[in-house]
Amino acid sequence: KNILNTEWMIVLRSIFPQSTVASTQADQDVTNRESYSSRKSRNASSSPKISIDFELTQEAYKSKDNLELLRSLVVFKLCSYDLLVDKNKELMDISKFVLGKKAFEQFMKMTFYGQFVAGEDHKSIKSLIQKNRAFGVGSVLDYSVEEDLTQEDAVTKEMDSCVSATEKEGMSKEKQYKAHQQFGDRRGGVTGARTYFYSDEAKCDQHMETFLKCIKASGGSSVDGFSAIKMTALGRPQFLLKFSEVLVKWKRFFSFLAAQQGRDGMEALEQRLELQPLQVHRTHRVGETIDRLDWNSLIDDRIKISDLLVVPNLETGQLEPLLNKFTEEEEKQMKRMLQRLDVLANHAEEHSVRLMVDAEQTYFQPAISTLTVEMQRIYNRGKPVIFNTYQCYLKEAYDIVTMDVELSRREGWFFGAKLVRGAYMYQERSRAEEIGYEDPINPDYETTNMMYHKCLDYILDEIVLNRNANVMVASHNEDTVKHTLRRMNELGLTPTENKVYFGQLLGMCDQISFPLGQAGFPVYKYVPYGPVNEVIPYLSRRAQENRGFMKGSQREREMLWKELKRRLASGQVFYRPQPEPGL
Repeated sequence: KNILNTEWMIVLRSIFPQSTVASTQADQDVTNRESYSSRKSRNASSSPKISIDFELTQEAYKSKDNLELLRSLVVFKLCSYDLLVDKNKELMDISKFVLGKKAFEQFMKMTFYGQFVAGEDHKSIKSLIQKNRAFGVGSVLDYSVEEDLTQEDAVTKEMDSCVSATEKEGMSKEKQYKAHQQFGDRRGGVTGARTYFYSDEAKCDQHMETFLKCIKASGGSSVDGFSAIKMTALGRPQFLLKFSEVLVKWKRFFSFLAAQQGRDGMEALEQRLELQPLQVHRTHRVGETIDRLDWNSLIDDRIKISDLLVVPNLETGQLEPLLNKFTEEEEKQMKRMLQRLDVLANHAEEHSVRLMVDAEQTYFQPAISTLTVEMQRIYNRGKPVIFNTYQCYLKEAYDIVTMDVELSRREGWFFGAKLVRGAYMYQERSRAEEIGYEDPINPDYETTNMMYHKCLDYILDEIVLNRNANVMVASHNEDTVKHTLRRMNELGLTPTENKVYFGQLLGMCDQISFPLGQAGFPVYKYVPYGPVNEVIPYLSRRAQENRGFMKGSQREREMLWKELKRRLASGQVFYRPQPEPGL
């Protein structure tokens, strides 16, 4: 039986995310996993157990003074009123007009801005970063300035940046991977995710410089810093659409061949279907070939992106270009996007910072995920530098996770994952229904929870099996955090191993973050920063997100009140946070 080579595995992890492939690969080591986990559990039973009480308000809020507790109570309460949340942008505009710029900014710093944003620049956020670090909580810096575009301007920018000049006449393509005007404003139906729209190459260079500053600041503030980036900030999104379409068409081609030969997905692929390795010819060197998805080829100026964006013809089996041609300017734009990514990855490695690539919409995600894996193959050889993000509200999340873990194991690089539930659910569902393709989202919240825990359990098992996996549990869900701690106890994993991280947003779920940090766990806050007037779009989304969060649970407000009343009753009117030695 032939074993899949590296080039095939890289292609298959995006082309064949369905269970026929991933489940087969997962089943290959299930016996070893169960045996090892059972043995590890027996050994762990005699080890000290991890136990954190999230009900102790004195521990949860020991890093906050009384004014900070009061501010949290006021902000969370305001976020629970529908009228205030729905009209928050208009109300902030009125407040700015009535109060004037200076007074408005001061008011925002005392309320919403002070709750969810660390400061205006790298210098002003240092005190908060140092304070959180003193209480065991690290930081993921996130420059949260966004363009304040009208919906019409956003749609215009999106359509112009997603359609090639050579496509104006129209070509048949996957509906899901085509820009649609009614969904041109990607900010709609999004919870907690910043949105970038392409303006020009100079703007992308500015975004890269901002990310570089974040990486440098993260490296300077701690020895184990994280920084996050979005690929749509670094170039024209047309490339992500095209590349995603290429991957989908390759998937269809393999499915077609497998069906023709009467084989299931994995069996057919392991036999290679009597095809040649996926290579394309370099146009400037006769007879020389390159791997389609090799990272060094992707960033090489001598190789055209259009030579890599090829798809198989189902009838002839021949490779054909996705487009007849790209303009010279489009070639440069797409190449620059990949080169900016490479600059950021190099910078992160040099400063010992782990770089998390955020997930985005499903019509971009196949390309984003595949490119991230390609960077991992280069930069994660000695340690985990690049982290991929997995959206567990997707039906195929587990299959993608298991395929990537399997690939990292075969090739011997460090697997790095950030697990999230997902920020684009409403937008994705609406788009799928209106345009006419299968809804990629799990049917309900409980199914998403099960998917999250299933993916997490698989990665935790991989950590104890091979020691090369790392995961950030990016969740505000206390049940998920408790599930993680319980599984770590069962597997004998300890906080000091720095294999399992936790992440929450600044200003939210402090009753989870700080007890974890004080217990020695590597836990991080996403720390937004930027000038007051330029982070209004971010604050508007925080209000939207907190409305649902606070309506779903009153517990955080109850804990805040409990701690504030305890301090006042005990005479701690002027409470000053004091970190414990050694944190």
